[in-house]
Amino acid sequence: MNLLEKSQAVRKLFLELDEESKQFHAESGMSCISGCGFCCANPDVPAYPLEFLPLAFDLYEKGIAEDIANQLSLQDQLGNCIVYRSQKTDPTKGFCGNYANRGLICRLFGSSARKTKYGQKDLITCKILKTEKKEAYELTVTRINSDLEIPMATAYYTQLADIDESLANQYPVNQAILMVLELVLRFKFYESAE
Repeated sequence: MNLLEKSQAVRKLFLELDEESKQFHAESGMSCISGCGFCCANPDVPAYPLEFLPLAFDLYEKGIAEDIANQLSLQDQLGNCIVYRSQKTDPTKGFCGNYANRGLICRLFGSSARKTKYGQKDLITCKILKTEKKEAYELTVTRINSDLEIPMATAYYTQLADIDESLANQYPVNQAILMVLELVLRFKFYESAE
């Protein structure tokens, strides 16, 4: 499987997750608060390069992949996700500048669960949703262990790693994006040379 085919496989996985997430959000009422970027305002968000492969190809098609790779490589310290657009007055408020091509971590957060050591499903979400949507959160926590279907994060990470295990190691989000941008730029360079 070449890099483009891997990107298409990642997109297919994302479509499956989006369908499951849509159903979960409709039944639970637990979705992110519009304009909140609390999670995105964290330079240490862990991500796999592979989950940003569709983003890298999209940025290449838009003609900005090299510019963004240069910006990332010149950073002295890790910054917030390069595609996150925060408000100047409050970095925890903003939006994703490329929502359609956001990574797996972005899609799973607030939309999935993990198993506890006791075998219970634990909703993966933030403290803002736990407080601002307290009743819905508490009901959802109960329901995901009885009658409410929820995507399981580990299942999606396993499927992602099955696409390319070598690109399924965690790095801070911008480092993961830089790695995959460099791969796409190299892939496109050699593809055009043929």
